Amino acid sequence: MAKDSEATKTAEKIPGIDFDPGSRERPASYSMIEPRLKNIYAQFYKATYFTDDKALDSKTQELIALACSLVAKCEGCIEGHIKKALKEGATREEISEAIVIAVGINAAAVVDLTDKAAANLGLNHFPAKSSRKS
Repeated sequence: MAKDSEATKTAEKIPGIDFDPGSRERPASYSMIEPRLKNIYAQFYKATYFTDDKALDSKTQELIALACSLVAKCEGCIEGHIKKALKEGATREEISEAIVIAVGINAAAVVDLTDKAAANLGLNHFPAKSSRKS
């Protein structure tokens, strides 16, 4: 296994993954991930966001990433993707819509989970009324 200092020297700095650990009171992001594995993720991240042959423009990517970050409850991701979306020209209305989509997905997930729990427990608290005319 390579020493941390050797792996760090050969790793490229990737925005969103690498930052100055002295700029925060807590440890740097990814500080508990072995450098060789962090570098694998960094290459994935770079291929997703920093390549010329991607299908989505950067603003759309950041709005999707924001909604996903909200659903995943990744606080650092949320702040980072809001900043990046703004940098890519996202309007407050576009950011709001991404947030509302995430709210809708989370609400649907709660309904889905409770539907399954109700089915497993044989519950039907509020039966749907038939829309057919008798």
